[in-house]
Amino acid sequence: MKLLLLPLLITTSAWSQDAALKAGAAAVDITPQVFPLNMPGGFSANMAEKAHDPLYSRAMVLSDGQTTLAMVVVDNLGVGPDVLDEVKSIAASKTGILAEKMLICSTHTHSGSSLNTRTEAAAAYRKLFVEGVADSIVQAHAALKPASVGAAAHPLPDEVFNRRWYLKPGQMPLNPFGKFDAVKMNPGTNPDVLDHPAGPTDPDITVISVQDTKRMQMALFANYSLHYVGGAPVGEVSADYYGEYARLMPSRLRSNSKVVAMMSNGTSGDINNIPFTVTRPPREPFEQIRIVAQKAADATWFALKKIDKHRADAPLGMLQREVTLKYRRPSEEEVQAAKVVRAVKDKAEIEKLPRLAQNYAGSVISAAERPEENITVKIQAIRIGDIAVCAIPFETFVEIGLDLKKRSPLPQTMVIGLANGRHGYLPTPEQHRLGGYETWIGTNVVQEDASVILTTQLLEMLAELKTTH
Repeated sequence: MKLLLLPLLITTSAWSQDAALKAGAAAVDITPQVFPLNMPGGFSANMAEKAHDPLYSRAMVLSDGQTTLAMVVVDNLGVGPDVLDEVKSIAASKTGILAEKMLICSTHTHSGSSLNTRTEAAAAYRKLFVEGVADSIVQAHAALKPASVGAAAHPLPDEVFNRRWYLKPGQMPLNPFGKFDAVKMNPGTNPDVLDHPAGPTDPDITVISVQDTKRMQMALFANYSLHYVGGAPVGEVSADYYGEYARLMPSRLRSNSKVVAMMSNGTSGDINNIPFTVTRPPREPFEQIRIVAQKAADATWFALKKIDKHRADAPLGMLQREVTLKYRRPSEEEVQAAKVVRAVKDKAEIEKLPRLAQNYAGSVISAAERPEENITVKIQAIRIGDIAVCAIPFETFVEIGLDLKKRSPLPQTMVIGLANGRHGYLPTPEQHRLGGYETWIGTNVVQEDASVILTTQLLEMLAELKTTH
């Protein structure tokens, strides 16, 4: 395992009692202008013909005179590190903020647009996206002014559900590899099938609040461990509940329309918005998105009421590490079985195979033929006074976030998934042993103890941030 520790730029001696926090925030519209565009659709084509609601890049920049850092939320399924490195390079050249002091995370909306360049429309959108996200950082940096910061959390348990379930005896279907998992993702709502969920949820909405010297709200950086909601109109780009939350928050703050509110995706790799043991009435398109956004905005309002004091002297620190993980490799037996499945051509015989068998057989073969042995991923830890932020570039299981919050050396901790890249799912070793969609080769690509390695590194980074300031 290779570790690269980037130096922390501020030390205790660099701090003085005169140090004062500055903050700036900006929102830049990154809605596609050219259609049709491909959207996430699993193994099926899913084309967007127009936008239902706008997509944004929302940025918050903080500076204490020694360290300047940016925290950005973009409305997208998950942006690759190559694209984000391009964004950071542009923003760094225009602001002087170091690239390793920028956190850019994706909301994971499943109705966002692809950033591939396979079509003219997609290539045009990639250019718009890169320029727009960089511009949000530039604008936020230009808006820096004296500020104070606080944080709190408030629970919203109603809308988060663990989507991995144990089923009753005899109800578990074959997985694509022709075997039985111990648990199933999204098993439906039939009580005759369901037994109990395979893991917990994190009910908290955690909020970082930034105010100006007149105690007016400048920015809100929220975090909720909810995968996404879904239910946007078919064929239309949408920011999902993340965008609707940002639109609503000024109304919760007595029409302070200048506030830049953003909702980041927490550790939601095994969490969604389906109440499996309850039959929910039908919803019109976008209705459930509005419901969740309204509840999240209310929970944020309650969280803000819990903040006793905003600090204008909050010290800043940010660390980035590059951690090299091993790619998963299938066994020779798994590869040979996959080749047999891929060789089936007769339509009737294909229909006898488990669902998605040929798709995942292809994933097994690809994993075996991958020339690289390792992948290097970026993780980040931020300190804002007594607030800790951890950033992980995976669809991270909720158990990992709960563990980091419990063991964090700082009083308030936020854990962000899909940050600075998207490298598939990150289950815990315990969840790996249960199997299920998120653990299959193809959806999970790194070694099975990767979550332990990354958690250990993040806790070390938080400890260093705490003792250095």
